[in-house]
Amino acid sequence: MSTFPRSPKSKPGYDVEQVDEFLVTARRAYDSDPSTPGTLSASDIRHTAFSMTKGGYSTSHVDAALERLEDAFAARERDAARGVGRDSAWLEDARTTAQAILDRLERPIGHRFQRVSVLTLGYNRQDVDRFAGRLVKYFQDGRPMSVDEVRTVTFREQRGGYREAQVDLLLDSVTDVMLAVR
Repeated sequence: MSTFPRSPKSKPGYDVEQVDEFLVTARRAYDSDPSTPGTLSASDIRHTAFSMTKGGYSTSHVDAALERLEDAFAARERDAARGVGRDSAWLEDARTTAQAILDRLERPIGHRFQRVSVLTLGYNRQDVDRFAGRLVKYFQDGRPMSVDEVRTVTFREQRGGYREAQVDLLLDSVTDVMLAVR
């Protein structure tokens, strides 16, 4: 029996063996002592990638499971920090990261991130700046926003747009902060 539904044979999905192997590794890591060196972290889960194969696992189902797994690992990491009296340090790290995010987002519109050359596609600057405005309201005004909104945001492509790696790194940091203060 499959762990996840399969994509149609004609469409690509995540490599079944890779996903199943990762889930075994994740289970072992979750069941082990969180202070063990080299233990899988919420960040590791967020950056996990699988090869695509025809008839593989449904990407939407696996992605949803990875998000739940990331949430569980983040909660476990937060609880472990609280257990050793690092709660204030944990929150201070989150505050510091949130301030670094705000510092980046307070840059002038159109100049918040490096731009790629006019011959290269990057993220649409208007789309990113619009979402950046929502993030500023979340951090400064406490406007509601879910971690799923950050995880699933998409931006159109644009020649000369923002460098994708920089925007993605900032979104990862936002996710870290949101999971830390949950």
